[in-house]
Amino acid sequence: MSAGKGLPVDGSVVVVGAGLGGLRCAEALRNEGFAGSITLVGDEAHLPYDRPPLTKQVLTGAWEVDRIALTTTEKLDANGITLLANGRAVALDVGDRTVALETGSHLQADAIVLATGTSPRWLPGTRALPRVHVVRTMEQGVALRAAFDELGGSGRVVIIGGGFIGGEVASAAVSLGLEVTILEALATPLSPIVGEEMGSLLSGLHSAAGVDVRTGVTVSGIDGDDGGLAGAVVLDDMTRIDADVIVVGIGVVPNTQWLEQSGLELGNGVVTDAALFAADGVVAIGDIARFEWRHGGVVEQVRIEHWQVAADHAAAAARSLLAGRAEAPAVSLVPYFWSDQHGKKIQMLGHPGPADSATCVLRDDEAGRFVTVYGRDGMFTGVLGLSSPRQVMGYRSLLLGGATYDEALDVGR
Repeated sequence: MSAGKGLPVDGSVVVVGAGLGGLRCAEALRNEGFAGSITLVGDEAHLPYDRPPLTKQVLTGAWEVDRIALTTTEKLDANGITLLANGRAVALDVGDRTVALETGSHLQADAIVLATGTSPRWLPGTRALPRVHVVRTMEQGVALRAAFDELGGSGRVVIIGGGFIGGEVASAAVSLGLEVTILEALATPLSPIVGEEMGSLLSGLHSAAGVDVRTGVTVSGIDGDDGGLAGAVVLDDMTRIDADVIVVGIGVVPNTQWLEQSGLELGNGVVTDAALFAADGVVAIGDIARFEWRHGGVVEQVRIEHWQVAADHAAAAARSLLAGRAEAPAVSLVPYFWSDQHGKKIQMLGHPGPADSATCVLRDDEAGRFVTVYGRDGMFTGVLGLSSPRQVMGYRSLLLGGATYDEALDVGR
């Protein structure tokens, strides 16, 4: 591919990352008429699988892990997609679009798709401690489920981090009869995402379910237990909280280490233009992409860790590669996120900021429902709802069309 030109329909593509985004991009290329070779490189041993159920249905035991597979070997073969499992990428040469693998082999292609996602943060010195868990991969999800099963419905779980992952793990643990404590450094969980008032409401779901939620606390360390128990979480005031299982949910980091010598612009992800190009013939998608997002007359450089964004990126990147950098349109999407906690569904459309104005347009405490609309500089930026799917999804067209804050408020009145 020469500068700005489209991917030849009989060319070659290497997709690095075999999660949702990587797989969907490979499939989208086929759907758009690409007939060349596609190699999908994954650093895990599995077929591509869906991650959200790992902290929901898989963790509670409602689903076995085979239900989260996104494809089959037969479907990949039928689509002409070659899966290279256990293929960890260690370097990228942007000039000739060559990916170096840990095995020492190299893959060269006309186009490269970067879809390596993120990895969970660990507390320093805790990776080797027994019964201390993070949840991102299938192995990690299965290991945490096994730890819960071993407790047999009676035990103590301490979750460090009160974000959405921590909340989902707490919900699963409570449903299994376990005693749960959430430790959160912020005064109000989720406030940087949903604001103080809504963060307090969502935190109330845990308290109502019997979870001990402690906010404004700092974890100084974890004392392991040689007997196989997790031990205790130690706070900076020397308070000790005993635990049978400890789950660390303090966010993720983009998997960009392997790209540090590539020459691509890195900064909280791979920086791309509005069409997802990080360089000629190289696109980045999903959690790893810090893309130029144009919406409602505003241009932001954002990285959004949403399932739906990864899926939307995948389709848009396929079109961008085939059109070429000179002709590719800006990605058009409405960020969407959901979380299932304590039998209720939390949904968010858009990408509001912590300082955005927030107005609750629907509140039904008896039914446990609410809808809150967000705005910034007079523009509508997002909507958050609890157990209100119809109302939330009704705002999608307004976000896509760049509605004003007042227009969004009128819908809820």
